[in-house]
Amino acid sequence: MAFASETVETFTIDGVERKATVVGSTANSASGKAPLVLVFHGHGGNMRYSVRKFQIHKLWPEAVVVYPEGLPAKGMSDPNGLKNGWQQKAGDDGDRDLKFVDAILARMHKEYSIDDSRIYSMGHSNGGRFTYLLWKERGDVFAAYGPAASPMVMGVKPQSAFVIAGEKDPIVPFVSQKFSINRLRKILDVGGTPLKDGYATYEKGPDGLELGTYVFPGGHEYPDEAAKLTVDFFKRHPKLRR
Repeated sequence: MAFASETVETFTIDGVERKATVVGSTANSASGKAPLVLVFHGHGGNMRYSVRKFQIHKLWPEAVVVYPEGLPAKGMSDPNGLKNGWQQKAGDDGDRDLKFVDAILARMHKEYSIDDSRIYSMGHSNGGRFTYLLWKERGDVFAAYGPAASPMVMGVKPQSAFVIAGEKDPIVPFVSQKFSINRLRKILDVGGTPLKDGYATYEKGPDGLELGTYVFPGGHEYPDEAAKLTVDFFKRHPKLRR
């Protein structure tokens, strides 16, 4: 499969310049429309790191992949907010990051033929938390989610997700991540016999819903195989018709 070269696009949100690296698909799909994946770095990261680390554009050449860059924001290890990050709840910092995502979505629809049934968000740590926030605040836009090393935001509606957690995470305690996973099990109403594949577990819910979890004996790092498993999960889950 072919994929386009990386381009850096700029956006002005409330007078502030924002940036994102975009890799647009050049591969043909059966529908003629491309999936869209937004990939959010953790606290202290940037879009260049996201491109190198996640490489979603290589794993899913048919997709348009956007790697946004955060702005300085306070975090657990950065109380003065000197490093890049994302808002953690609705209303933080004037909703600058939710507005940024809205602008990205509008731009991608203008520049590409986007399949509205296949729009996804994923992220690590602070970016995973922001993915949960998008789930809560923009759940009508996205088909499925891939948060990693992050606690959930309360109030999400039943949608499919692939959640990644390290049992020895020194930054986001595993107990809080386990609570999030158990909470999602109830929200998605999953049941039956889980399907296990290595560290991954897949549980089915009603009406095509699925909860995938990848619980590994590591820390706060993003596991090497997690990106591929997340993409594989996304491919199985277009937006459900309600």
